[in-house]
Amino acid sequence: MQFDPQARSVQGLLTLLGLVLLNLVFLVTCLPVVTIGAATSALFEVTFRLADEDRGRLVSDYFGALRRNAAAGTLAFLALAPAIAVLAFAAVFWSQLRSPFALAATLLAVLAAAYLVAALLYALAQVALFHNTVGRTLRNAVLLPMAEPLTTVAVLLIPLTCLSLLVVVHGFVVIVLTIGFSVGSYLSAFLFRRAFARHQGARA
Repeated sequence: MQFDPQARSVQGLLTLLGLVLLNLVFLVTCLPVVTIGAATSALFEVTFRLADEDRGRLVSDYFGALRRNAAAGTLAFLALAPAIAVLAFAAVFWSQLRSPFALAATLLAVLAAAYLVAALLYALAQVALFHNTVGRTLRNAVLLPMAEPLTTVAVLLIPLTCLSLLVVVHGFVVIVLTIGFSVGSYLSAFLFRRAFARHQGARA
């Protein structure tokens, strides 16, 4: 039996193994917390290339992207993450109270937090794809969820689905730890590509 390293099944297996390694490396580089923005933008950059059928070397390309995106990704993360954390805390706080006002405040905090999470993802995806100032990147990121509501919902559904499965499916944590983030980023790449293509000509 002749082994063909170019066979589609072999390439698929190698890509899957690469995604597993990429997922593990991503999680490790997120551990300092402050590096989450840089790590996520690097993950986006590598999976954008994979979505464009440019497999490259996923892990080594990731470290190169991590160095390139370190400053912009970190600044974008620090600009939006604290507000997301405050809104998440507010949602938990108001949800403990029983009144119509508390319910309205909870819903408002959840929606605002979701909007900023989407804006953060748009910002980090821009860092991965474009050379721009952090200020313009953040401005575009804050506007894009309104300009692309369907894409925004789809992008948010990916992590929300993973979180839901973590709660209801025993052992799903293994999937998240092995391929959850890398595959989620790969799926998001197609959504971001289409959204950016519709606005790239008007991008300042």
